[in-house]
Amino acid sequence: MKNIFKITGALIVAVMLTSCVVHDNGHRVKKVPPGQAKKIYGGSAKDYAPGQVKKRNGY
Repeated sequence: MKNIFKITGALIVAVMLTSCVVHDNGHRVKKVPPGQAKKIYGGSAKDYAPGQVKKRNGY
């Protein structure tokens, strides 16, 4: 009888551990500062700054 409790307890713990799965969506985007983006891609740092969106052409 003790063996049945041990096996059942081990199975319950195993099921609980396998249910804890971390899912990674792959949406990790490393933000580059505007000055660094300017150095890499060229242009003005304002083109890459999030606060300068309204000043871009076409908006």
